[in-house]
Amino acid sequence: MAPLKLHGVPFSTCTARVRACLEEKNVEYEICPVDHGTGAHKRPDFISKNPFGQIPVLEDGDITLFESRAINNYIAHKYKDQGTDLLQHGNLDDFAKLLVGCEVESQQFNPTMGPIFFNIFIAPLRGWAPDQKTIDENVVKVGTVLDVYEKRLSSSKFIGT
Repeated sequence: MAPLKLHGVPFSTCTARVRACLEEKNVEYEICPVDHGTGAHKRPDFISKNPFGQIPVLEDGDITLFESRAINNYIAHKYKDQGTDLLQHGNLDDFAKLLVGCEVESQQFNPTMGPIFFNIFIAPLRGWAPDQKTIDENVVKVGTVLDVYEKRLSSSKFIGT
């Protein structure tokens, strides 16, 4: 079987999220770099893969997926018998904890970490000044989330188990 094709950029947190899932599931994949600097993600050939012009995009034969969490859900189901059991098959209580962990990442961690990442890494790449106030406010917020993570990880290998 041909390896999956993951379109993205190395420093993208969303691309990294999918790569982590692929690695945990021991799935063979190929990285297909998308050059944001030249606007490759806004060209018709890429828009045909993701109409929003965002990364990552995963191609698996005839299926093309976008949105990192949807991609990860697909990978976890398709390769459920391979690598780490990311969906806690067979244990409803653990699956419920997994769902909570996923929602915390999506609704608590990502909204605070995203602006920090953008202002420290992306803004300077684009020649923009970082917004220090936004960084400072979100460092406090993400600190609270990380405290919750730390407590959870003191008794579990993963956030969602």
